[in-house]
Amino acid sequence: MTGTGRQVAGQAEGAGRRRRIEDVAIHSRLNDGTAVCLRTITPDDAPLIRDGIAKLSAESRYLRFFSPASSLPDAVIERLVDVDGHDHIAWGAICSSCPDRPAIGAVHAVRHSHDGPVGEFSVAVLDDFHGQGLARMMTAALLVHCLAEGLVELDVHMLSENAAARRLVKALGASWAEETAGVAQYRLDVAAGLAALRADTDAPGICDVLAALEA
Repeated sequence: MTGTGRQVAGQAEGAGRRRRIEDVAIHSRLNDGTAVCLRTITPDDAPLIRDGIAKLSAESRYLRFFSPASSLPDAVIERLVDVDGHDHIAWGAICSSCPDRPAIGAVHAVRHSHDGPVGEFSVAVLDDFHGQGLARMMTAALLVHCLAEGLVELDVHMLSENAAARRLVKALGASWAEETAGVAQYRLDVAAGLAALRADTDAPGICDVLAALEA
């Protein structure tokens, strides 16, 4: 995720040119001061996504993909990067201050049916960056993008033992739908979730995301 050709947040736009959300790269810092860059995922990011998945712990891979396998089939990687910004919206994060600028997290919203108002939400963060506010930052960007594209509700399927994911969606105001065979399902109202993040004025990373995308 190099950000090549991206419009850096806050940079002046050309006269009469409407800013596209896909062109925005957001530079901010995690809670511990680590510099990060958030931007939309593209099909060219397949190698970075594959490398990031390999760096997840077996537990994190299991919680995200329901499998601890260190590598996923090519078809899964292709689906993760098959992003069009409308039916499949995805944002990723790179560590700007790390050697080789690795991918350290990604968040997705995949529409259930073409042009429909409901999709499915998923998020993953490399273990070394847990607890630093990255999931919430990426989610803020995703929810802004979802509203712009008419996605108003997101389903969240998680393993019942995924306490971190449960805390995240409950903090966003998601409502519990059902729990079957060890998998819990929540429904997230996108506008309400975004309002909850917007209210967290003590999180500078979220403030940076919203300032860049809602200007």
